[in-house]
Amino acid sequence: MQEASFIGVLKVILILLLIYYGLKILTRLFGPLLLKYVTKKAGEKFKQQFNRYQQPDSSPKDEVTIEKKSTKKSGNKDIGEYVDFEEID
Repeated sequence: MQEASFIGVLKVILILLLIYYGLKILTRLFGPLLLKYVTKKAGEKFKQQFNRYQQPDSSPKDEVTIEKKSTKKSGNKDIGEYVDFEEID
């Protein structure tokens, strides 16, 4: 059975600290570039989707069209009953 030496434990701790701080420095250097790239790609996707669903205007610009709504009332007047409430002191 092997026992961990004090020097071996210090090496492992030192390696872990170097990896941690190395990743921290790399994140600070390349993080903004990565974020810029991701936002650019997302913006391009949104633009493509917007352009896909946007339909061109097919009517001439000098022509005026008026659409009238039907004047037929389809509502039921007997929807409910009005109840007058009074406050009790």
